[in-house]
Amino acid sequence: MSYMALYRKFRPQEFDDVKGQEHIVTTLQNQIKNERIGHAYLFTGTRGTGKTTIAKIFAKAINCESPKDGSPCGECAMCKAISSGVSMNVIEMDAASNNGVESVRQIIEEVTYPPTEGKYKVYIIDEVHMLSNGAFNALLKTLEEPPSYVVFILATTEVHKIPITIMSRCQRYDFHRISIDTITARLQELMDKEQVQVEEKALRYVAKAADGSMRDGLSLLDQCIAFYIGQTLTYDNVLKVLGAIDTEVFSRLLRCVIKEDVAGTIALLEEIVIKGRDLGQFVVDFTWYLRNLLLLKTTEDMEDALEISSDNLLLLKEEAQMVDAIVLMRYIHVFSELSNDIKYASQKRVLIEIALIKLCRPQMEDDYEALVDRINQLEKKVEEGVAYIPAVSSAASNATPIASVSKTPLPVAIKEEVQEVVKRWGQVTGKLGPNLKGYLRDMTTMTVNADQNLVLVFDQPEGSDRMSGDFVARDGSKAEIENAIEELIGKHVTVKVEVNSSGVSAKAKYTDVSDYFSKLGISIEEED
Repeated sequence: MSYMALYRKFRPQEFDDVKGQEHIVTTLQNQIKNERIGHAYLFTGTRGTGKTTIAKIFAKAINCESPKDGSPCGECAMCKAISSGVSMNVIEMDAASNNGVESVRQIIEEVTYPPTEGKYKVYIIDEVHMLSNGAFNALLKTLEEPPSYVVFILATTEVHKIPITIMSRCQRYDFHRISIDTITARLQELMDKEQVQVEEKALRYVAKAADGSMRDGLSLLDQCIAFYIGQTLTYDNVLKVLGAIDTEVFSRLLRCVIKEDVAGTIALLEEIVIKGRDLGQFVVDFTWYLRNLLLLKTTEDMEDALEISSDNLLLLKEEAQMVDAIVLMRYIHVFSELSNDIKYASQKRVLIEIALIKLCRPQMEDDYEALVDRINQLEKKVEEGVAYIPAVSSAASNATPIASVSKTPLPVAIKEEVQEVVKRWGQVTGKLGPNLKGYLRDMTTMTVNADQNLVLVFDQPEGSDRMSGDFVARDGSKAEIENAIEELIGKHVTVKVEVNSSGVSAKAKYTDVSDYFSKLGISIEEED
């Protein structure tokens, strides 16, 4: 027999096997025991939390010939038929690939026929948010008043895309992310059944990487076992397979940053690169490490919420005494910005090196958090008896006090002045950096709204790999455009960005200001 993946092999077959969703399981069991079966259910939650699994168990339970305490017996002919996927009473439909009106009409025709065996026909529609508007409309009436022998179970990961008319006809159940402890315990239970030796520390890391999804946890564990088949699966082995980094490396990195050891941080990054670790995951994990440290620093009794080992907790407590909370917030801000920028970067390592240098050299920045960091470093040097004081340049010594050089707000531009910006758009983009200028070339149209804001609109259909609108919509990008406009006209213009994912060109919805000027015979200046 061919190998079966762990998440399929150990898919729960009864309610007692479901972990982490007790609030839903108990409710459904009570409904079955008291014969209060609803006609439509909406299961929503992140991937791998048990939506489809519970739907199938529920379908078995309401058709079971001898249910036990609201759970299917698993022994009768109906239970076996549904488990093996051959029952005509349970119809599964993937709305991602069957999202048209015709698919729903077929369901509407089928529900008129009662089940040939058992009590209920159960329709499980997975990823229901993918249905078209027409398909939703076709489903409405049947979903509201189906025959007494029909039960609909709609499952989705994006409940905000479900029309309110559909949601109002369903009982909604929100599936929670499964805790690290629950996933770890389940993985350990299954590894005992499989007779595979795995370190508890390794299982906890897999559970954390699963991000609340039991299915992801089993898939990641399956991958690690396959790489080290026949061997004890250790924590280090898991890190190698998943391209992750040991927490101890983050501790060493943070201590280098606190000591302002640029060479040490770059050397550690080199070590990470040589080991083939994923740099994007490194940024996410180090940001999470700093978050844990900040929680420990600012809040009492946070040990249980951190979900880390006792050894790592001791390291965190030691480091919490070495750095101030405001400095940690600056570190987190720098790496949070980096996690956004790195998605668009081809040279990820260079961006990470720049971020690490920023952490070690707060004098390179002029914001409040960097200033506090610089003051802390100077205080430490004074306490250590360091006699050297950096020389102050003549320009800095003659500088006006900070309060007097703060930026004076410019007057807000009126409608005619915003339109002038559109006419001189080429001069605006000429003042921008090459990356932002490149993304702006994908802009579909621009217009001026009722609040005299300049609105930049990007067509970005769902599933498209074009991310220009997302990049321009970042606060930093909009601020750069607004600064360029201020330099040009001496007035402030608020820039808004709208990303159109409807599939219909934005030009059909917005009045293009550049077209307006063209009709008047006024040409828009080309980019410098």
